[in-house]
Amino acid sequence: LDLQLTNTVLHIQTGNVHFSFCACVCVSREVHELNPPEVSDCVLQFASWGNHSQQLVYIFENNIYYQPDVKSSSLRLTSSGRDGLIFNGITDWLYEEEVLHSSAAHWWSPSGSSLAFLTINDTLVPNMYLPRFTGMLYPRGQQYPYPKAGQMNPEVTLYVISVNGSMHATQLLYPDSLQRRDLYISMVQWVTDECLAVRWLNRPQNSSILTLCYTHTGKCVPKHVMTSDKWIDRQNEKPAFSKDGETFFVTLPLRSGGRESFRHLTMMSEQISMRHLTSGTWEVTEILTYDEKYFLSNEAGFSQRHLYRVSTVDPFHRKCLSCSVFKPHCSFYEASVSPDRQAVLLNCRGPGIPKTTVHLLSNMIGESKHTYTHTNVLHQISLKLELSFPPQFEESKQHPVLLLLDSHPGGQQVNERFRLDWADVLVSCDDVIVARLDGRGSGFQGQQILQDVYQRLGLVETEDQIVNQTVCVCVCVCVCVCVRAQAYGGFLSSILLLSHGSELRCGAAMSPVFDWQLYGTLLLNVTRSENLRFLILHGTADANVHFQHTAELVKLLSMINVNYRSQIFPDEGHDVISRRYTLHSLVSFYKECFADNLSVPMETSDDD
Repeated sequence: LDLQLTNTVLHIQTGNVHFSFCACVCVSREVHELNPPEVSDCVLQFASWGNHSQQLVYIFENNIYYQPDVKSSSLRLTSSGRDGLIFNGITDWLYEEEVLHSSAAHWWSPSGSSLAFLTINDTLVPNMYLPRFTGMLYPRGQQYPYPKAGQMNPEVTLYVISVNGSMHATQLLYPDSLQRRDLYISMVQWVTDECLAVRWLNRPQNSSILTLCYTHTGKCVPKHVMTSDKWIDRQNEKPAFSKDGETFFVTLPLRSGGRESFRHLTMMSEQISMRHLTSGTWEVTEILTYDEKYFLSNEAGFSQRHLYRVSTVDPFHRKCLSCSVFKPHCSFYEASVSPDRQAVLLNCRGPGIPKTTVHLLSNMIGESKHTYTHTNVLHQISLKLELSFPPQFEESKQHPVLLLLDSHPGGQQVNERFRLDWADVLVSCDDVIVARLDGRGSGFQGQQILQDVYQRLGLVETEDQIVNQTVCVCVCVCVCVCVRAQAYGGFLSSILLLSHGSELRCGAAMSPVFDWQLYGTLLLNVTRSENLRFLILHGTADANVHFQHTAELVKLLSMINVNYRSQIFPDEGHDVISRRYTLHSLVSFYKECFADNLSVPMETSDDD
């Protein structure tokens, strides 16, 4: 019988901390089980195809196994794997959630002849305990390595192994200026079959080294060193290389317009140490490929994303390829260039209804809800505020305002990407105005705005949001201002709700971050605790923001007599599975708050 193999691997996310079960799916009357030698009916942690023919690689018990094709026997490439301690080819919690943002920690060479992989050693990393309360008479728990601030980090090593030769693994050596225990490997990319690009980062994340590593010697040669007096962002960004590997392109901060720095496209090679191909008070957000040079940027506006190309020859002519496509309904694009660089897949993400189209690059010339965008100037920094008004908005009518906060620094809320979520239900059905602010700490507007929160998390953002509330009150007749946020944003919502000068009446925080070191600051700044409503939602098995944070926050709220309501989701993680119930709870909570405040007549002056 002929075997027909699909390029499909089922990836099933489980309730575990970060492991996944994988199964190989074959379209045939024959079924070949994917099992390690002398093991049957095993549960795999990961499985995927290689770059050549029917190559397979899979992870079992933290070790890497390789099959040249589906009918061959498996070969074990590593043997050091230990459950919960040493990870080969897959990530631990830290590398999956915070560094690589992937469960895979291995990379095939272009021809499929070699495999690069990380070995992550968590032996000295303290464990976090997640209790499980349901489905058993006595609660049980699960431990996993979780390095908190000031604790030991995992030790990470990068290897390359040839799958066609002796199966000997060669270690790629880290730069001498970094210490093995306190470094991160944030990016690995094959350039040729004998060379990899690797980005190394120190623990404070203020020194980054981009190297080219050679498989036959294990030596890594620094190509660019970047330092900052704050922190360095975009450490997962992959350079774009020329075919010979001699020239590559990255985005680097470049001063534009005084003291401001914006990330721009930069070319580097042995002959040219550094050449900036773009400049201005806007940012290149993603490098797509190298031919003439294609990239995405927000040059047309901080809230937009368009496809551009730029020449690598002086005077570096730049052209927008998507600015006139589907105008004005599409101004926020994602793009993928075909391997032969002849076509591009354009994904329009808004502000109109999303659509996906294919275009030949040689041929490219380059209905939404009512919104209002306002620019606040605070400390000589322009902050973007977006207000979404209900369809039947009346200036003389009282309207509640819902303020949405970002869940992490470096994000962007005021953009032209299409949105349709639970907040839009309140806008269209309950005459609610939704406000989004890109304050200090937000991304894609230059380094100054992004890094102004350095060592001041929760302070400058609070000031920005209070100014935001004041603008909302001035722009429209507001009867009550509420806030909703998750994780880091939940931390901000807690501070905002209790801060002097805040107009907030209600707040909801999903999986809020709460650092005990901030307890004294919060307590000292609390000047209002009456007539407030606070809803806290959290899963007890949250591996990202531990339930411990909510316990500390609830303890504080009880001490200062704040009226709070909590909803606990037993054995659920950071992304709560009970999504429908959660959204219903949020909508009901805000409707109650709005109704209570609408029932209180607005104060009028004697002149009225």
